[in-house]
Amino acid sequence: MATVSPSLDYTLRLPRDLRSPGIGRATLRAVLAAHDLAELTPTAELLATELLTNAHQHTTREYALRVLEVGGRLRVGVWDRDWRVPRGFEEDVPVEADGECGRGLHLVRACAEGRGVSVGRGPGVSGGGKLLWVDCGAVVGLA
Repeated sequence: MATVSPSLDYTLRLPRDLRSPGIGRATLRAVLAAHDLAELTPTAELLATELLTNAHQHTTREYALRVLEVGGRLRVGVWDRDWRVPRGFEEDVPVEADGECGRGLHLVRACAEGRGVSVGRGPGVSGGGKLLWVDCGAVVGLA
């Protein structure tokens, strides 16, 4: 009898609350463990932390964590209602030595296997906002 692997496609809507980035990370760890992808957790969690924290710090409303498989890769994304792409996400922007902002996006660019942005789309929301996404590694064994 054949076994069907569950799809890897999750969305977690998060309120604008100081606890939300931590809840997002915990959810990501649980999803990856449930799909036997724990080896991807360190990189995926680092990248998700940066995107979740950025959404929390720079927006005033709810945001959402997306975890899915795209083309055999683990994709982690964070959606928020602000359509502006953070400076430094797509291009390399110098960080001031004593600056408090911008270092996280350098980590994203350095650690992600791929990254991108979809403006005007969001989970369960028609129009508005942006989805910043990163690819974190190969997904093996999922149908």
